[in-house]
Amino acid sequence: MTHILHDLHAEFPDDGDTLHQLKISDRHFQKISGQYHDINKEIHRIEIEVEPASDERSEALKKQRLLLLDEVSAMICKANRG
Repeated sequence: MTHILHDLHAEFPDDGDTLHQLKISDRHFQKISGQYHDINKEIHRIEIEVEPASDERSEALKKQRLLLLDEVSAMICKANRG
């Protein structure tokens, strides 16, 4: 368990330019990015014990975050190919 808030730039450090381009040009990416940010922030608050949550809630949020990361990764790959 880490107590560091990881944004998308931390998760994809080599793709900063692509993340920026997607954020300014792709509405779907904007939505996914916002969802990731919200979920990641909630997980962080749970981990630093600012916000109480059951283990089930914490695990469900982490699974959602992973699904969003998978989607962002696919979007980055697609953007880098074309």
